[in-house]
Parts: sequence; C-alpha cells; structure tokens
Amino acid sequence: MMKKSIYAVFDIGKTNKKLILFDEDRQIIDENQHICTDSIDDDGFVCDHLPRLTQWVQDHWQQLRHHPHYTVKGVNFTAYGASFVHLDAEGQPMLPLYNYLKPMPEEVMQRFYSMLGQAPEDFAAETCSPQLGMLNSGMQLYWLKHTKPELFARIHTSLHLPQYLSYLISGEKFSDYTSVGCHTNLWDFERGQYHDWVRREGIEEKLAPLTKDSIASVVDGIMVGVGLHDSSAAVMPYLAETDEPFVLVSTGTWSVTINPFNSQPLTPELLKRDSLSFLTPGGQPMRAARVFLGREHDYQVDRIAKHFHVKPDFYRSLVLARPYDEASASFQPACMAGTGPFPDRPAAEWDITGFRTASDAYQHLMHGLINLLLESIHLVWQGEKIIYVDGGFARNPLFMQTLSWNFPGAEIRTLEVPQATALGALVHLEQGEAWKKTQLLFT
Repeated sequence: MMKKSIYAVFDIGKTNKKLILFDEDRQIIDENQHICTDSIDDDGFVCDHLPRLTQWVQDHWQQLRHHPHYTVKGVNFTAYGASFVHLDAEGQPMLPLYNYLKPMPEEVMQRFYSMLGQAPEDFAAETCSPQLGMLNSGMQLYWLKHTKPELFARIHTSLHLPQYLSYLISGEKFSDYTSVGCHTNLWDFERGQYHDWVRREGIEEKLAPLTKDSIASVVDGIMVGVGLHDSSAAVMPYLAETDEPFVLVSTGTWSVTINPFNSQPLTPELLKRDSLSFLTPGGQPMRAARVFLGREHDYQVDRIAKHFHVKPDFYRSLVLARPYDEASASFQPACMAGTGPFPDRPAAEWDITGFRTASDAYQHLMHGLINLLLESIHLVWQGEKIIYVDGGFARNPLFMQTLSWNFPGAEIRTLEVPQATALGALVHLEQGEAWKKTQLLFT
C-alpha cells in the first residue's frame, strides 16, 4: 500500500499542545492533543513541564517517522512567545521554562532602567515593547544575569520556544525574527538590530544566529522548519490568500488588529493606546493594536441576560443590525481601564435600565463595542480595501454588519481557517529556500 504524503505542525499553546497533520492540499487529516501538566520552577512559581513537553514532541516525531501509512515531507513549529529554553554547553536544557506571568522583582526593573540612561517611554517606543515584566522575554535574561549569575554564566544558548522545538529535531540553533520581535525589549525597531543594551550586557552572545529562511535543516529528506511565534503564524494564511494589502481583525477575548503592510514606527502615544509592532519572518515591522473586546462583550451580555431574565445566549438569534442612534453613545466599558485605545478612561457601569428588551440593549452594546474597535483599527489601518475578520465575532451577524457600515469603501471578508496558527506554520515552511531547491524530489 502506498503511503500518504503529509506535513506535521507542532502547535504549542500555553494551555493546549497539539500535533496537527496536513495533506498536500493543506487539509487537516489528523490532530493529537496533549495536556501537559504544570511544574514548579526553582523559585516555586508554576511553569510548563519542559521535560514532559520535550518527551511528547520526540515521541510523536519518532512515531511519525515510522508510521505505516504516512510519509512525512516537512515539519514546522509554532508556540507562544515570551518563552526561553536555556541550553548548556552540551545542548541540554539547564533551567525551567519560566512562566511569562512570573513577577519581575521591582529592584531588577529599577536597575535595568537606571542602566539604560533613557526614559522608559522612549525605550518602549524604540523596542515596541510596553513594560510587561517577564512578558518582555529579554528581561528574563537580564533577570538571570543579575539574580542568578552562576546559572547565567553556564548558559551557552537561549532559544525561544518555537526554535527549541525545531532544534529537538534538526539539531540546528537559530533565532527567528517573529520571536525576537514580539515585545521582547531585545530589538531596536528604528535601527533594525538588537538594542544596544543587549550587546552591553552580554546577552547577544547567548542568542543563536538570526535567520530569514523558514527551514532550519533537511533531515533524511524531511524539511524541518525554524518555527515561528503563534501571533505571526496566524497571519500567514491570509498573506497566502491574496496579493492585495489587507488588515486582519482577529477576535477573541482580546481583539487584535494586525496590518502586515504598515511598517510605520511607533510613538510613546501609540504604545500607550495598546498599539504594538511585531516583526515578520523577514524582519520587517508590522503594526498591531488590541482592545479587550470579547471580555467586555461577555461581561455585558451576562448583565443584560440577568436584568431581562433571558438565557445567556439570547443574542445568537439576532441576525439584523439596527442603524446607529444617539443612545449608543451612552455605552461605557467596564473591563477596559488601562488598556485599548482609551487607557485613561475609568471603568464605569453602563446603564441598561432604560432599554425595553434584551434585544434592544444588545443592539446598542454592539454599536458601543464597534465604536471602540474602530478607534483601535484606525491606529493601524492605512485605507486598505480588504478587512479580514476571524475568531468568534466573525460568526456574529450584527458585528459583521455594523463593522461593514463603518468601512463603506472596503470589503469585509471572513476566511474560515481551522487551526489558522498551524496552517500558517505550514504556509511559512513552504516559503523556505530548501523547499524550492528540493521541489523536484516530490513530483
């Protein structure tokens, strides 16, 4: 029996770890999920269990290599950001996979900014990195150097998590622009290189060489990807879908608007309004902005349902949006203080007692949410004629209708992409240099 040619993607999220198999037409043919139990780091803070994650990846890779029905053509990796795996001189992990929610000691932050010699807001603009503690993954290396110097001295190479997964199979150590460019404090976006402090503190020598190629190595005829940050991976299927400029509004608990075609530098004001820049796999900046839309929606829906004594999913039966009226201007968000396009606006209690029905209140809620989202979109939008929407709100007809009314000159599209992050990693793999050179082997 002839074996089926497939591609594999390890998609490692904070909660869910998945191995997804695609056929040659990019259709999902199998999915394996792993619930990885937590561990405790050397300070007693909860973290991912790196040895078990490593074993799970290696075991499944060996099973795929010897699968009776599949021939693996390529494998790639995508994982959450702000995560480093620290390798010793023998190439073995020597420290826990520290959690990006781990608190950063205040004295470390004070020492860092006094060493910098520039205002924190200017540094944040240069590195497109709001002050986020350990979520700025470069700070993890600084913290190790100044609080655990003996361990820091033993680190030979620090790999971001996607590149560590690639290293497990390829044996090659690389850094990737998408991981380096996701609010790490490491990259100087204005100069297109590591920030001066990275060299000054001896951090750069711990980092693997940066590559723009998507393929780390070809192992026994199988292309092994370098891996990429999950947020950047999620944009790749849309880039593959059209040659025209677009923005992507990715909706969920946070709604993140990403414009791969906007490479304008950030300002301290834009950073304050929850606008960020990431790096593409080729090292080019792309701007994004976020707003706590899904969380606000669910909070207000719960209030409406309780006030009008209806089921929590009452709004799912609504299919036609009402035109905007002045009553919608009274909407006040309760969950967005300190975030989004209006970070200085305090949390407030939106008065829903004046509405006659739950449906009436929800129509006004949708206009109020869209008004906030529009402010966020306009931080990155440059007049692009295509706006993609994915995630939960893409299946909300009121949301889609109301959004389209606000962009009469643009086409609002949805591209139902199951496992968009994993598919993006596959699309990225297909763009590698080794792929182009070995294409004839596969025909």
